[in-house]
Amino acid sequence: MKGNGVKIGVLALQGAFIEHIDILQRLGVEASTIRLPGELKGLDGLIIPGGESTTMLNLMSSFELIQPLRELAQAGLPIFGTCAGMICLARRISDSGNCIKETLSVMDIEVRRNAFGRQVDSFEAELAVPALGQRAFHGVFIRAPIIEDVGPRVEVLSRLPDGVVVAARQGKIVVAAFHPELTSDTRFHRYFLKIATS
Repeated sequence: MKGNGVKIGVLALQGAFIEHIDILQRLGVEASTIRLPGELKGLDGLIIPGGESTTMLNLMSSFELIQPLRELAQAGLPIFGTCAGMICLARRISDSGNCIKETLSVMDIEVRRNAFGRQVDSFEAELAVPALGQRAFHGVFIRAPIIEDVGPRVEVLSRLPDGVVVAARQGKIVVAAFHPELTSDTRFHRYFLKIATS
């Protein structure tokens, strides 16, 4: 990836954005922090990291990012959402209650937040992800959501052994319920970069 002029933005309002930037830089990609609408210009792709989805969406609203991000996604900007980032991109949230009023609503999935319980119920699992090759991917799940339903244009990328969907793709949007940035395995980021440069 070195020297190819690819520029990936990482939404840096809250959450694990530094870890994503570290991986991108290790892959030789220019990574920029995104906090304001004007910083979205000239990107080849965008990562929405894990964090606290309610806080993240409230900050997106405060910084007037929701509509520009939605328009970019609809125009085909490649986006990779991990954990809370997946929630932000989802069209439907089954357990939002009154805490989430609006998502970007650009991926035809229904997500359940904190599907495995609280922080103490976090876990790790070896995942089959055929798009990344035969070797299992080590999934780190921290207060993780799950995908409860997928639309007809959504490709399932990975499931837990019990069949629960934890990674998916729709066009140039990729989501994972876990945190690939918290491992040394760069295959998920490389998979996204291929989408961003194709």
